[in-house]
Amino acid sequence: MIKLFISDLDGCLAHPFKTPDWQAITRIRELNQLSKENENKLIPPLTICSGRPFPYVEALAQWLDVDLPVLFESGGGMYDSKTNVISWNPQFSEEAKMAITEIKHWLNDTIIKNYKGTIPEFTKHTDAGLVNPDPTKIALMHKEINNYIDQHYNMFEVHQTDVSVNIILKRANKGEGVKFLCEVLGFELSEVAYIGDSSGDIPALRIVGKSYAPVNAKSYTKDEVQMITAEATKGVLQAYEDIVEHNRRA
Repeated sequence: MIKLFISDLDGCLAHPFKTPDWQAITRIRELNQLSKENENKLIPPLTICSGRPFPYVEALAQWLDVDLPVLFESGGGMYDSKTNVISWNPQFSEEAKMAITEIKHWLNDTIIKNYKGTIPEFTKHTDAGLVNPDPTKIALMHKEINNYIDQHYNMFEVHQTDVSVNIILKRANKGEGVKFLCEVLGFELSEVAYIGDSSGDIPALRIVGKSYAPVNAKSYTKDEVQMITAEATKGVLQAYEDIVEHNRRA
């Protein structure tokens, strides 16, 4: 039985820089609302795990009527709307805090000015992120940033999506975030389903009971999952419906 469904945001629940698929979003929201009413628990509740900063994740959680804790900054932070409390991953030490401050300065001084249209994700606390709508620039930045981080900050790892590059603490990646969330909610990892599209999602996809990727996911991410679904938001809806059917059969 799957008791919790976790979805990534960019490339899954929404395509960045594009108008949302409101029809699919609405149906996902309806299923999440039904999860609060079904006595036999065939429909699991939905929550979010994203590399995006808190304000963006919190806003989309409101759209979807998510009332469970959500993960942001790739598991570096967790927000509980019921208590209005943010919890930071305990692995984010003072040493890591100093390092991420240095990394942000380096990104600003060395990377951002050389890639027009790039902006930092300003409110991030436990990691550093850059956003650019041009995937070609993202690929170039990812290579340069990855080389630098490998040489100077081995406690961090670098991931990319089509529109972002994220530098995160290895001990606070999405896999560790999902473990943290399951401890808080009292779920076994085998009782959780996850859908993601990028390299940053792989640590979570590898540890859950059911794993999904939309067809627009990176090829190396699709190699890690049990089922490939439709594109982006429709793919999340397809995964949600598959989970409900799986629970009916269980």
